[in-house]
Amino acid sequence: MSENPLVGLGRLGQSPWYDFITRELMASGELARLIAEDGLKGMTSNPTIFEKAIAGSADYDADIGRLAAEGRSPAAIFEALAVADVRAACDTFAGVYEASGGVDGMVSLEVSPTLAHDTPGTIVEATRLWASLDRPNAMIKIPGTLAGLPAIEACIAAGINVNVTLLFAVERYEMVIEAYLLGLEARMQRGEPVDRIASVASFFVSRVDTRIDPMLDAAGHRDLRSRAAIANAQAAYRMFDTWFTSNRWATLAARGAAVQRPLWASTSTKDPALPDTYYVEALIAPHTVNTLPPDTFRAYRDQGRPAVRIGEGDPDATLGPLTEAGIDLHEVTRFLEDDGVAKFAASYHALLTGIETKARILIA
Repeated sequence: MSENPLVGLGRLGQSPWYDFITRELMASGELARLIAEDGLKGMTSNPTIFEKAIAGSADYDADIGRLAAEGRSPAAIFEALAVADVRAACDTFAGVYEASGGVDGMVSLEVSPTLAHDTPGTIVEATRLWASLDRPNAMIKIPGTLAGLPAIEACIAAGINVNVTLLFAVERYEMVIEAYLLGLEARMQRGEPVDRIASVASFFVSRVDTRIDPMLDAAGHRDLRSRAAIANAQAAYRMFDTWFTSNRWATLAARGAAVQRPLWASTSTKDPALPDTYYVEALIAPHTVNTLPPDTFRAYRDQGRPAVRIGEGDPDATLGPLTEAGIDLHEVTRFLEDDGVAKFAASYHALLTGIETKARILIA
């Protein structure tokens, strides 16, 4: 019997995580099955995922009605529901967490996207969510905006596991690595342990091609289509390799610190001309994570061909011609960051509106 391709990813040093969460997934035993049979090693969530989960089923209605009757606001109701789901998922992944020595088995919960440009607010909410979850294998998602950088540093220094989200630019990613190291170094200087703090840096992939490909079509450079996102991620991985083989890192590693792994997000294909596993196959590499939405997860289980490929091709060979074709990658990544924050904020507001509507009906 041939090896499950998802299990093969784990054997090659890349952890497959699930970009999805619902209460039914845990209650039905499906999450436990994915862990046991498909080598699933972690889970991520965001406001869009929770919006679909809560609005798309009646699974949460009883709790919404109860919490609304207690006088809780829609935001407080959502937080209670999200914390309960993430805690349950953390418990299901507890065995993975222990077996991996604290590397995998992580489940992420995001701070409100309305705080993306609010450093103090992000720190306060991240600290509160971390305490509410009360699980060593929880991760708090903080966007890698300029305002997010000092919050990331502060949370790492406080011993909070952090998933840095919404990264598009390699230059910003380098700043995120610096924030991670500064947080660990602050702990080390205080004589505090650094050996059980986990962090990933979520680098978004396919959205880059979705933005750039129409520009390339208009400029008459169709030969460069669907190449920019992979090259951008390859450049990020090269940055990761440079920082986490440095003398500065060696000092932290000697104290047991774990590398901040790149996490490939947005790896589903948006272009129907591309294979379902296009972005997954291209970015297999040691010390990485790929968080897969359910459809892409199933597609890789059925069609995957696991092999380390991230070193195939020089990213500069693609990124250079992009500039020559008139594509300003810095402008593209700035737009995508702003657009990502706006979209998550819109999902968050829609989620709260949906909860408010349900609560009004349920307590009527």
